[in-house]
Amino acid sequence: MPTPPPADVIEPHAPHVNEIETRTAFEQRLAGGTLAGLTVQGLRLDLDPVPDLRDVDVTGTLFVGCRFAGREVGADLVRRGANVVPPFSGLPYPTQPSHLYTADELAAGFAEGGFAGMYDTRVYAHFRAHGGALPDVREALGQRLHDHGVDNALADATRSWLAAHGPQSVVGVMGGHAVERGSAAYRMAAVLGWELARADRLVVTGGGPGVMEAANLGAFLAAWPAEELSAAIDTLAVAPDFTDHERYTAAALAVRKRYADGPSLPSPRPSAPGTEWARSGGLAIPTWLYGHEPANLFAGRIAKYFSNAIREDTILRLARGGIVFAPGRAGTVQEVFQAATKTFYGTDGASGAYVFLDRTYWTTELPVESLLRPLFAASPFGDLSHTIHLTDDAREAVTLLVR
Repeated sequence: MPTPPPADVIEPHAPHVNEIETRTAFEQRLAGGTLAGLTVQGLRLDLDPVPDLRDVDVTGTLFVGCRFAGREVGADLVRRGANVVPPFSGLPYPTQPSHLYTADELAAGFAEGGFAGMYDTRVYAHFRAHGGALPDVREALGQRLHDHGVDNALADATRSWLAAHGPQSVVGVMGGHAVERGSAAYRMAAVLGWELARADRLVVTGGGPGVMEAANLGAFLAAWPAEELSAAIDTLAVAPDFTDHERYTAAALAVRKRYADGPSLPSPRPSAPGTEWARSGGLAIPTWLYGHEPANLFAGRIAKYFSNAIREDTILRLARGGIVFAPGRAGTVQEVFQAATKTFYGTDGASGAYVFLDRTYWTTELPVESLLRPLFAASPFGDLSHTIHLTDDAREAVTLLVR
């Protein structure tokens, strides 16, 4: 029988003290006269003030994705014992991103060039042109470096939230990507995200349209009254189908603009510095493998990967406070049992509730519940079938998750 790996193997949130990801941290280390053994990631060392590295100990230092004032600077570092992996030229994305994406960054270019001109769309076009899921070696290396940078940025972004609220405060929301804006299922998912954020939960989705967008929308508007959430959905419903890329994206940007300067959301605990985004949209973790779907622009931070496998595992690893499964098809069912495997073996530690929205759907149309209960009852950690819940009410789902 498989056993969970040791905690230190899977723990993603312990800070790596030898990694330098900000110019401030770099300057502090530089003042000590040595960078030996450190990893310096994605910094613009070609910008003023340009650092003088000539007399600095760089033995065993790794510079990855950094830009220097000239090629000779990088060559000199290598001669003195450093390892330099420069940014790849000709890529529309950074090979070592220093932070998670924001909605504004993914949507950059829409005002000038429409959907085709967006950063998100341009990266997807490049992804397709270079082999898609089976890229050539150069592209594969660039993508892997990018995704490693996203891993690091995600750990940095969530560390303060988890320290203040604990892993059981993170709730995943899964469901169909084709659910139309304005539909009953969309509204239910939006209310769910709204209620969860107001209950101090970090909402995590797969970053796609449909149920995923609705949940992040609810979290995005959590500081506003329920009437405003309903009004926002009405505005979005003029472009209900995500395949209408131009109108779908324009409607999302219009709602973002309308509510950009909203009230702050009261919290029973003070927000840790740098976690405000978590309570204003939550987290989305999409992939360019599904880049034909327009970006979900309501998440507070977006960890967008090239690798779908890494992305799916990351969502489920983070969602230790439970997962809501709204109706969906093959992709959602896959996520149910991928999550169930982690829970059954305790791979990432204790799991929260499994809440299935739409009782009839999950017991009759796709009777997942009848397979999941006996599986959970046989877990090596005891009978876990009590963690499975079915409901037709978003607010009841929230109660099950926050009790």
